[in-house]
Amino acid sequence: MAGELAGDAAQDVAQDVARSWRPDVPGVAEVLHARFTRHAYPMHVHGTWTVLLVDEGAVRYDLDRRHRGAPSAAVTVLPPHVPHDGRAATVDGFRKRVLYLEPGVLPVELAGAAVDEPVLPDPAVRRAVAALHAALVRPGEELEAAGRAALLVQGLHRRLAGRAPAPAPRDAPLAERLRELLDAHVVAGVGLREASAQLGASPAHLVRAFGRHVGMPPHAYLAARRVDLARRLLLAGHRPAEAAVLAGFHDQPHLTRHFRRVLGTTPGRFGARGARGAA
Repeated sequence: MAGELAGDAAQDVAQDVARSWRPDVPGVAEVLHARFTRHAYPMHVHGTWTVLLVDEGAVRYDLDRRHRGAPSAAVTVLPPHVPHDGRAATVDGFRKRVLYLEPGVLPVELAGAAVDEPVLPDPAVRRAVAALHAALVRPGEELEAAGRAALLVQGLHRRLAGRAPAPAPRDAPLAERLRELLDAHVVAGVGLREASAQLGASPAHLVRAFGRHVGMPPHAYLAARRVDLARRLLLAGHRPAEAAVLAGFHDQPHLTRHFRRVLGTTPGRFGARGARGAA
């Protein structure tokens, strides 16, 4: 489980290496260690809290319609269901370690503070995240990893709770209601006419409000949620064809198109690496 992959992952995108696995640690949904030079993430979402540590290079990304940067001296925290992209800030690329924390480990009320200022320039937090990653790649250290994860969550809660989020735009409540509707029907999906009838707003108004508030159109948000669900299913051991249906895609090729666009690899390769990482 320890270390970076240098094998078939490099076949996905030249010079790009990535490994994901699901550890046996409460609150941690997934761990990702990656080195990217060429792959750029399009706008996508996670159903988890994302805790990003950049070890080499620099990362640029857009969040809440603003250009951001993830410095190597700090920890970046992104809340669930908030669209963002990601790319190398220089031609040399970047190396990162990511913790995906279950959505319930932190109160949803802290999401606004994380969106307003996702960077935590606290050396103690960075050391805590790095120490947790070190424990996660050492066999037989589940108890240490669980303890470090609990302390990290407590520290993130304390720091985010001390920030006051900016006031929400006028259409934010409507956009949030549509987001909640989409989140509740990730697999089955929701038609725009059905959403319009349930929320009492015209389809065009819904699309505009959602795009302004969330940063991507409803259909793209739903596809991103399905990709996020599919990666969880693959890490849990499901075959790509099964994961495609369970995540709401028409078939495996449909999943593969969206999966490759977001993650730069195929569901099959991602699932195979996850199985090895969990061993």
